[in-house]
Amino acid sequence: MDDAVRELAREAGIADEWTDAADKPQRVCVETLRSILAALELPCGTQAEIAESRNRLREQAGHARTFFTGTAGGAVRIPDSPNEDAAKLVLESGETQPVRLGTQNGSAVMPPIAAPGYHKLRLRDREVRLAVAPQRCVTVEDIAPGERLWGLGVQLYALRRNGGDGFGDAAALCELVESAARERCDAIALSPTHSLFAADSGHYGPYSPSNRLFLNPLYADPAMVFGQERVAKLVARETEPAAGGLIDWSKAAPAKYALLRRLWDHFAASELRAGDGRAGAFLKFVHDGGERLREHALFEALHAHWLTQPDAKWNWRDWPPQWRAPTAPAAANFAAANPREIQFHMFAQWLAAESFAAVQQAARRQGMRIGLISDVAVGMNPGGSHAWSRPHDLLPDLSVGAPPDLFNTRGQDWGLTAFSPQGLLSAGYEPFIATLRAAMRAAGGVRVDHAMGLARLWLVPRGAPPSEGAYLSYPLDDLLRLISLESHRHRAIVIGEDLGTVEPEFRERMEHAGIAGMDVLWFQRDGRKFLPPAKWRRDAVAMTSTHDLPTVAGWWSGADIETRAKLGLSDATREQKERARDRKALWTAFREGAITAKSQPRRPGAGAAVDAALAFTAKSPAPLALIPIEDVLGLAEQPNLPGTIDEHPNWRRRLEKSAAKLFESPQVRARLQTLRER
Repeated sequence: MDDAVRELAREAGIADEWTDAADKPQRVCVETLRSILAALELPCGTQAEIAESRNRLREQAGHARTFFTGTAGGAVRIPDSPNEDAAKLVLESGETQPVRLGTQNGSAVMPPIAAPGYHKLRLRDREVRLAVAPQRCVTVEDIAPGERLWGLGVQLYALRRNGGDGFGDAAALCELVESAARERCDAIALSPTHSLFAADSGHYGPYSPSNRLFLNPLYADPAMVFGQERVAKLVARETEPAAGGLIDWSKAAPAKYALLRRLWDHFAASELRAGDGRAGAFLKFVHDGGERLREHALFEALHAHWLTQPDAKWNWRDWPPQWRAPTAPAAANFAAANPREIQFHMFAQWLAAESFAAVQQAARRQGMRIGLISDVAVGMNPGGSHAWSRPHDLLPDLSVGAPPDLFNTRGQDWGLTAFSPQGLLSAGYEPFIATLRAAMRAAGGVRVDHAMGLARLWLVPRGAPPSEGAYLSYPLDDLLRLISLESHRHRAIVIGEDLGTVEPEFRERMEHAGIAGMDVLWFQRDGRKFLPPAKWRRDAVAMTSTHDLPTVAGWWSGADIETRAKLGLSDATREQKERARDRKALWTAFREGAITAKSQPRRPGAGAAVDAALAFTAKSPAPLALIPIEDVLGLAEQPNLPGTIDEHPNWRRRLEKSAAKLFESPQVRARLQTLRER
């Protein structure tokens, strides 16, 4: 019986064996495999259940499948289809042409299709959809042939502007775009701006979203939609308080939503009722958003409702059964009784979408070749709107994480749910395509968080320790083709976060697909020696650091070690000794790369180290260098400290100056000159 379970697990894409960080083989216990199979809706308690689950998997892979991908100019294999003379190909353009299917290894094979797009193949007994992709994604080389561009990595909430909301928003981002464009910056990369939870201001971590198809309304700038004069009449703005450099989300978020509600009340009572002004644009947004937008708005309203009850319940799984789906009786009755509340959340989404679209238009208008680069989180909060409204898209009983390694001997559980491979196949990949389109809609590029998740994810059954998980494989070929197709349709570059332990074959697949990897200064080493920029990858984005890693000033001064030591997360004495060796090795690399003069001291200050690190990274052959704005400004604190929640002010730090004045100091201007000279 155990052998049959293992065989079923392998057929379902679950690896029952894996190799740990010490290169030792490990075997997944049968109980873990049973739990993961159950979460995949593949029961395996008896031989009969195993046989039924196996048949279901084979159906999904064959005749029951209605969506296939291929590459332009290549054949498309369609399993379990007969060789038909009467098949018809309907191109996305509407053109229809007869096709004859060939045969290969018992499966029908479409003749090559030259035109990329979403097409249909009409067979005798069914119709299937075909996604035919270009050979690779749009790349920086396609956008700026032969050039080496640079951009900034920015935490949107950290920006300031006069008359702001206590945190950065689209208006502050627009000011930054204007300043950066004057410095010949071509890209602004943002951390995720996905929708979080409107009713819970304490849930502000951008990598644990409620739904990746929608935006965080807190970042909306209503003045971009209604004009500054109208907004000013509805709210008496004061200059935002300094707030000690940290955002108080518990006060700032409700205040912003209060403003949005006042705007909604005015808009609904005037333009929407009369059907003039911006009413048409809003109603079109609602129409285009369809059921997914309505379901998300309904969830936001229901979530607020349940948080205000005497027996407040944050997670929808704890709500009574009649509330746990959009069509459940109580949820449907609530929707019918509260249409204005649901419309408000649609209105908030409209303002956010219009705001980001306006910023991207401004970026392109001012000469940025790429503009905004959005970020797609690796998963979603299982208590969020996507999991509530479309549970079959996801694996809500499994949590994304990482197996035990040298740094986390117990493994990691990130508390996120992810797409179900079977759910994607059953839905014709619509949830994945929708996610890509949402990320690229108002951006010139997208970063895919934990890109290895396109091939496999470490998934942990609910309630189990992180070590009791297993790798589940994903349909990499299909996902890469869909990314390439949507990249071309939106003319957006794609960056895949490939840090940590990554199999060489995966990086080769990324390169072949035109997805840029990430070369971060701290990891560009050969043993203890730092690699010279010439040996960095040409198919990656060059970076000094990321939001989860120390800034250059923080690393050089050892501030990151001190911070972690105070929180009990490091052995300060041991790490300081290692850092002293690493600091010497890095400065040696700077000197050997002619980044610093030979006569300079061997132990310069943090400012000189930042200057050298930017110049060093800028010399990479990468077509795009993305430098965190904290490093351009020479700041010591990093935006997020992994392994902490409330112990450290993650996702709360603000920049000192307004976005329009960030680049005024001579030291910062010198660093920008270094980047311009790429």
